[in-house]
Amino acid sequence: MSPEEKARLVIDKKLKASGYAVQDVKEFNPMAACGVVVREWQTTTGPCDYLIFIDGTPCGLIEAKEHDKGEKLTAVAEQTRRYAESEFKYAPTDIDIRFAYEATDVLTRFCDYHDKDYRSREIFSFHRPEQLRAWLKDSDTIRNRLKSFPAFDTTGFRKCQVNAIVNLEKSFGENRPRALIQMATGAGKTYTAITNVYRLLKFAKAKRILFLVDTKNLGEQAEEEFRKYKPTDDARLFPELYNVCRLTSSQIPNGSNVCISTIQRMYSILKGKELDEADEESSPNEGRIVGEPRDVEYNSAYPPEYFDFIIIDECHRSIYNVWQQVLDYFDAFLIGLTATPDKRTYSFFNQNVVSEYTHEEAVIDGVNVGGDTYIIETDVSKNGATITERLVEKRDRLSREKRWEQNDEDLEYDKGKLDRDVVNPSQIRTIIREFRDKVTTVMFPGRKEIPKTLIFAKTDSHADDIINIVREEFGRGNEFCKKITYNAEEDPKSVLAAFRNEFYPRVAVTVDMIATGTDVKALECLVFMRDVRSRNYFEQMLGRGRRTLGHDDLARVSPSATTNKCRYVVVDCVGVTKSLKTETRQLDRKPSVSLKELMMSVAMGARDDDTVTSLAGRLLRLAAVMDNGERKKAAELAGGASVNDIARDMLDAFDEDRIAKEAGLIFRDGAREATEEERAKLADAQSRLVEKAIKPMFSAELRNYLENARKAHDQVIDNENLDAVISSGWDTDREDHAKEVIQTFRQFLADNRDELDALQIIYGQTYKQRPITLRMVKAVHDALKTSPYGLSCDMVWHAYEVAGAPIATARSAVGKLMDIISVIRFELGQEKILRPFEAGVAERFKSWVFSKNAGHGQFTEEQMDWLRMIRDHISTSGSVSSDDLDLSPFGEKGGLGRFYVLFGDKYQDVLDDMNYALVA
Repeated sequence: MSPEEKARLVIDKKLKASGYAVQDVKEFNPMAACGVVVREWQTTTGPCDYLIFIDGTPCGLIEAKEHDKGEKLTAVAEQTRRYAESEFKYAPTDIDIRFAYEATDVLTRFCDYHDKDYRSREIFSFHRPEQLRAWLKDSDTIRNRLKSFPAFDTTGFRKCQVNAIVNLEKSFGENRPRALIQMATGAGKTYTAITNVYRLLKFAKAKRILFLVDTKNLGEQAEEEFRKYKPTDDARLFPELYNVCRLTSSQIPNGSNVCISTIQRMYSILKGKELDEADEESSPNEGRIVGEPRDVEYNSAYPPEYFDFIIIDECHRSIYNVWQQVLDYFDAFLIGLTATPDKRTYSFFNQNVVSEYTHEEAVIDGVNVGGDTYIIETDVSKNGATITERLVEKRDRLSREKRWEQNDEDLEYDKGKLDRDVVNPSQIRTIIREFRDKVTTVMFPGRKEIPKTLIFAKTDSHADDIINIVREEFGRGNEFCKKITYNAEEDPKSVLAAFRNEFYPRVAVTVDMIATGTDVKALECLVFMRDVRSRNYFEQMLGRGRRTLGHDDLARVSPSATTNKCRYVVVDCVGVTKSLKTETRQLDRKPSVSLKELMMSVAMGARDDDTVTSLAGRLLRLAAVMDNGERKKAAELAGGASVNDIARDMLDAFDEDRIAKEAGLIFRDGAREATEEERAKLADAQSRLVEKAIKPMFSAELRNYLENARKAHDQVIDNENLDAVISSGWDTDREDHAKEVIQTFRQFLADNRDELDALQIIYGQTYKQRPITLRMVKAVHDALKTSPYGLSCDMVWHAYEVAGAPIATARSAVGKLMDIISVIRFELGQEKILRPFEAGVAERFKSWVFSKNAGHGQFTEEQMDWLRMIRDHISTSGSVSSDDLDLSPFGEKGGLGRFYVLFGDKYQDVLDDMNYALVA
């Protein structure tokens, strides 16, 4: 049999799996099925390998090549085109051969000649005949529709969102298969993506879109966002227009237009297996999923063409290597969303970045808030300690039962063992006490209550220790500080909702659940009591504090806040801001991979020798140290199989004799090699043995039990070494950055003093000749944002605060646009203290009214009401004109006409006088 004949056997098998009847010309029956494929059909340029009939009409070709010709399939496309343009024996001359495939036994490429600027693309397998029938009936192709989106109404969208939507549609129009949207946390990635989904469904006529998320929690959030979304061109909500379904089983409901799923559930659906929802609670980014890439096989219920588009939310790592085949299976456009791309992200999406909006840009635009770092360094946190006492206290990690035990030698521990093997209550207490004393005095001066604070702990046990000490040191009850982790007894969703929307809890402690993706906009303080080695993961954790929030909403949960949320503070207790970060957490098959990661990898589909046998060896070691009670409990959770039995079954699944016996084959010692048919039987037998062996690992309850049993049950309690604060204060980088901002601002003033009207007036102090207008002030803001300056008023103001400038009062939640005038005047030495523009206007107004009332007459109460309205207008707009008096709020009081009645012919003099006196 020739190499090409071997390839054709596989191609025939794939065609049959896809629903086609495969025939020779001599047995040709075009109506044998919806889709019929006939071998070796004659054309005027020679026989084509396969001719495709749909409902009896020829419409497509397949050109078959041997295995080693895969590298030449692109060139073979020209041969396919030549056949398509030929005349076919027995067929009318006007037939339209539209669909073209080139295939080997392992590679398939496809092209639709009705696409404008058509080009072939690699696909997993042949499209089903029902799909070709649908395309034949369609008035146009989806790729053609992607070239002609109607104009996008930008009303209500941020500039970064508009750029993402417009550029993504441009990318679609260019038939680019992958695109990446990089958008800072809080900039509205999900809203942008849903807008894209809506336009794809409405205008491109996409039949089905997959929205992939990292975790079940993020899937629920995405589902809620879809439910609330209301398009600008329709009065109905999204679910009233299209069906949205979050997948929770191994079946996809019929009629779903948008499917929300984790990538691990989508893998289980393709494999036809159920997935425990507990396996969707933690992100693939938060641990190493080891083993070979997950093999995906053709699934006739969900063929490759099932989704037209796949949107991958938080696409930092989980889609690479291990999970990529799940995405490669579908013949779909891929769109990635992330705030923190790395090199592999750019590579996976073919460096097609359609939108790039960084955290720094978001801070300048007021979409994000910037952050400061406060460092608390203690002796034990940095150096560890030595326990010299021979009688030490120990605590069971799970039950937390305490006992005393005699030690034979000193016990030394470093910061790596702290809070895992050794617990030093004084170390936790010292940090929490220092935080308590500084949070409302140094970090957030003037606050009466602690701002909403999230503490990142190492483990659940560590989180419990922190919670108890926080409650004690702050002298508050249970509601003050709560745990939000997947393993918390209290419903984490309810606690999270309260943390987000209510006064209590003030402090939340988490290990993993809200480290990424979850929105708590009122969060102002992030306390790190654990280190983080992944740069991407650390950036995601910082993103929890970067959301903006208006004053009213912030004051609802933090009543003593006097302004909008304008910054967040990172409290670094473990050196997390200085520790070396890796670009990504690399895939690791070495023995250092934890038992938890090995069990999760097997549960998620790893079936390779390295992973399964490594897990077996780890289970055997665990079984050797478990006591009788633990072995019994594990066997109950495993359905009667002991941990030893599970491990032995895993090892047997890779034993050649055991595999041969399972396959019903007998081999004498090296007598002969297995035939191809026997190798297939052996492979099937091994697959059965592996699946049987790893079946207990699908139980989340068993995995959690073994993970906890794996840990040293006892933690030593160090009551001997009292901790002490070595240093406590703002990170020195904070002051250096402030100096850089101020220097850049000075350069901006020097470069633009003759270019911007507002700067000319302030430098020359010519307020009387020409009042400052809102338009002029906006021009200053716009110029300040541009390169090479890249600043905002908030950034400059904060820099002066850090630098120790005398500041009169806190900025209010309104009128902040005009504060740039105050900053400029302070820098130029025209004002001795830095105060909000509104405060300066209010003070000068009092002086102006006093001087006017000191004359022959005093203003009436109605005149004062008008003057106060004008004062407020100048506070937010810089000046007032007679035209402004017919607008709100003046119009409601009678407008310019009433002002004229009150102030007579000199009304314009009053306006001019106030424009000068209140601003100059």
